[in-house]
Amino acid sequence: MSKYKLFLLRHGEGAWNKENRFCSWVDQKLSDNGIVEAQECGRLLKEHGYQLGQVFTSILSRSIHTAWLVLEALGQEWVPVTKSWRLNERHYGALIGLNRAEMALNHGEQQVKLWRRSYDITPPPIDDSHPYFDEIYNDRRYMTCDVPKEQLPKSESLKEVLDRLLPYWNEVIVPVIKSGQTVLISGHGNSCRALLKHLEGISETDIVNVTLPTGVPVLLELDEDLRPVKPRQLLGDQAKIQEAIKKVEDQGKVQKK
Repeated sequence: MSKYKLFLLRHGEGAWNKENRFCSWVDQKLSDNGIVEAQECGRLLKEHGYQLGQVFTSILSRSIHTAWLVLEALGQEWVPVTKSWRLNERHYGALIGLNRAEMALNHGEQQVKLWRRSYDITPPPIDDSHPYFDEIYNDRRYMTCDVPKEQLPKSESLKEVLDRLLPYWNEVIVPVIKSGQTVLISGHGNSCRALLKHLEGISETDIVNVTLPTGVPVLLELDEDLRPVKPRQLLGDQAKIQEAIKKVEDQGKVQKK
């Protein structure tokens, strides 16, 4: 029997999603389409009558802006929003800023899929010669983290995302859920996939094939032990959702001319 409801939401399309680039910890805004996606998500939740108790986001603008737009469309702007770097997107290291399709052309589609989707393969780390190194590590937001800036990752596998996310999940988010509030996590493709792996017990092999499109709310109904009582539900037009999933999966493939 369902006792708790949790929504996982990959933020609306960002500017670099549209350009098919590894965005990661670079702070990109939502694209025009991403704004629409977030607003439509909020309207969808409102149509279903959901009332949120608390929202959690990363400290990246596209995650925060998505949450604001969802709450505005819901008419629930007063709901508390809590931000943490532990919900950030996976750190793609030296791959940040590169075009996925071009990488597939140069390194092969299978290698790009491993970098993007595998559980325990870590991309090459970023270093101070990288064009976006200073933009990330000299950003004031990373002075606010609960670890020294020197201990922040320079690259991450999905396993490492889950490792840095779980303490925050257990210590901060779980108590809110267990208080009976409906929680929305406005996160990123990989922070949401990591949580799905944990909650649903997805194997290291099968997580490779879990794809989340931007702006589509994922409803998890959980029992008192926070285990799913039914399959996850991606809310919205199912044909459009499948089309969006294919679009995400195709980002790592060589583009046909």
